[in-house]
Amino acid sequence: MRRFVSAIGVLVAAGTLAFAQPAAATQSVAATRAAAPAAEALFEFDYPPAPDRFVVKLTEPDKIQEARDILSGAQRDRTHVLGRIVKRPAPYNPGWQYHLDPTSVSFFTHAIEVCDASPRYVDDHLDEAGGAFLPGLLWCPWGSRLLREVSVE
Repeated sequence: MRRFVSAIGVLVAAGTLAFAQPAAATQSVAATRAAAPAAEALFEFDYPPAPDRFVVKLTEPDKIQEARDILSGAQRDRTHVLGRIVKRPAPYNPGWQYHLDPTSVSFFTHAIEVCDASPRYVDDHLDEAGGAFLPGLLWCPWGSRLLREVSVE
């Protein structure tokens, strides 16, 4: 019985804290909700120690926010880029013969080795991608780091 009462107390306390937000925080959330979400956003990442930079397009508001949280440091896990390769260039990612399908992009902490490769290696072996190399065209560069949001032109 004592555990049950303690559990109810914890739930009541959590509920009270959730609704007792400072006015500034509430206004900030309201202002964020009032702003129209971006239809798309571009983010650049690298793959150290290689100097290559690669740009991904995000079209889902929750993924865009997740990328921004990674850049701000609010999200410290799931910071590496993962997505499905499309074997044709994209205008927002010059210099590469491929891009990632915007609807497939997500972020991860750990992934299997079979999908790891540098951007240059993928470009150099693009004709092999989808077979034994990057099965299913799934690419998860383990060392990828989001660097910045790129302005959409």
